Amino acid sequence: MAERDAVFPPEPHALYEAHRYSPAIRSNGFLFVSGQVGARVDGSPEPDLAAQVQLAFDNLNAILRAAGSSFDKVVDVTLFMIDPDTHFETIFPVLGANWGEKPYPNITAVGVTWLSGFTFEIKVIARIPGENE
Repeated sequence: MAERDAVFPPEPHALYEAHRYSPAIRSNGFLFVSGQVGARVDGSPEPDLAAQVQLAFDNLNAILRAAGSSFDKVVDVTLFMIDPDTHFETIFPVLGANWGEKPYPNITAVGVTWLSGFTFEIKVIARIPGENE
């Protein structure tokens, strides 16, 4: 396998091409997923925050599946949130619904001031089953 292999979901949204980045890179048994937002197919943000967070997870899970992985193989999570004091109570239940069972991945949550029109972004590193195990 190439040292750096791009992974795209079956129906990628427009942001990957518009901003010239890969949804994920597969390398040495790991999948490094770019920050996923609640982007519709045309790249626009889902306006409802809870639906935006769920769409970010849906986009993330599509990439994980395309690489032969899943959220239960995620080892590292970074969350980015605009104004977490205001939005955390809306975001947290959606996180819990998508988080899976123990052992949970580690997590870093960061409050930010700008996400290009989005309120939430999730970035992960996952193992790819069967590769370098």
